[in-house]
Amino acid sequence: HVQLVESGGGSVQAGGSLRLSCVASGNTYRDYSVGWFRQASGKEREGVAAIDSDGTVAYADSVKGRFTISRDNARNTLYLQMNSLKPEDTAMYYCAAEVGEDYGLEASEYNYWGQGTQVTVS
Repeated sequence: HVQLVESGGGSVQAGGSLRLSCVASGNTYRDYSVGWFRQASGKEREGVAAIDSDGTVAYADSVKGRFTISRDNARNTLYLQMNSLKPEDTAMYYCAAEVGEDYGLEASEYNYWGQGTQVTVS
């Protein structure tokens, strides 16, 4: 099992930037695919960006060119750099992990989730 703890959320004006972090427990982090998901009020959870254990990345069309996902396996940490934020990016952001490769933006494929961090863009 792996435990995930997100941080870095907050309130920002449109056009601003935030950097989310997600620290994982355990010593096999490099074997996991990891991703960022978000859920706005009244909407379903959606995939934002993912990076699998081989380093392959995937982005939702809505964030391409604005968000960058990266991972530091030595620090068991996943990042999401969010630039040019828009009000429609407002949501609770969650990181997720699953053992293996080829996991992408489908939330149902992930078994391990953090508690979430709120991002509000006005």
